[in-house]
Amino acid sequence: MNCMLNYEGDLRQKKRRESMTRHELPIPSHFNPHAVGQVWKVAYQERAQDAKKWAKEHRLKPASRDKLKISLLLVDVQNTFCIPDFELFVGGVTGTGAVDDNLRLCQFIYRNLDVITEMCPTMDTHQSMQIFHSIFLVNDKGEHPEPYTLITPEDIEQGAWRFNPELSSSLDIEETYGQEYLRHYTRTLKEGGKYDLTIWPYHAMLGGIGHALVSAVEEAIFFHSIARYSQPDFQVKGGNPFTENYSVLKPEVLEDAVGEQIAEKNVGFIDKLLNFDAVVIAGQAKSHCVAWTIDDLLEEIQVSDKKLAEKVYLLEDCSSPVVIPGVIDYTEQATAAFRRFADAGMHVVRSTDPISTWPGMNL
Repeated sequence: MNCMLNYEGDLRQKKRRESMTRHELPIPSHFNPHAVGQVWKVAYQERAQDAKKWAKEHRLKPASRDKLKISLLLVDVQNTFCIPDFELFVGGVTGTGAVDDNLRLCQFIYRNLDVITEMCPTMDTHQSMQIFHSIFLVNDKGEHPEPYTLITPEDIEQGAWRFNPELSSSLDIEETYGQEYLRHYTRTLKEGGKYDLTIWPYHAMLGGIGHALVSAVEEAIFFHSIARYSQPDFQVKGGNPFTENYSVLKPEVLEDAVGEQIAEKNVGFIDKLLNFDAVVIAGQAKSHCVAWTIDDLLEEIQVSDKKLAEKVYLLEDCSSPVVIPGVIDYTEQATAAFRRFADAGMHVVRSTDPISTWPGMNL
């Protein structure tokens, strides 16, 4: 008899939990999974009309009324990193990494449109004359380093590479300053335990098609903004010619050789993220801009309150590491970084799992 009562009690509790479980939204019919790896024009007016109907049909409330405030931080989901044959396509270990990641990301956004409060896309933004582009350095023959060349402090000390004096006028600096700054910069990276200065192919060029968001992701962000009355918070980074800016929260180097400030932390955005109830992070590349952003966020959390790490969720299946077959492979570094983030209290989750099942996510 007691066994029967216990069974019936357990069954009632199970049904009660199921009735309280949030049901995810269906994927809107306009979403084309086969077009995620392509560049195309978003039909804004049509999508806006669709979003209004969608919101009414599914009884979506404005984001301002969310009791649990959730930020979706999308790191550099741009054509230059996410579309095959573009400058820095992140293929990951499979060769199709970023495309597969963005398919899952779009589906995640649509399924959870009703609980994502705000989208925060970061935009890697460059011009030709920057410290990580070939034109910035020359050797004795007047040649520039090839893409993916690693520049060490020893390379600068020994004269293998030096500041390109022809850039002095455009950058409004003296040649001697440029050379000393290059020496200081490579030393600072090494002392901080960062990667050596990497010469990257020209990418995410301001005004170029590679700079734009991936069309399918842009469409999802726009759809969300209309359906939930939530303006995306675009964060532009990477325009300073004298420093890399992998993380949206802080450039790699903040001062020059004599201690003069050349860049600053993104203090306002840091404070904003820490005030959300949950921060979900995805994007490219897992080994670089994603890892650097998370690392800087963790540093801020550990200074203020270590328990805040528990409200950060990392979508491990919506990010891939930089892998250039036969050249470089940062898979191990990316895996180690995510392991360290998890050890610090952050949650490594999958986009395909319902948000309501994520640890600590009380919807």
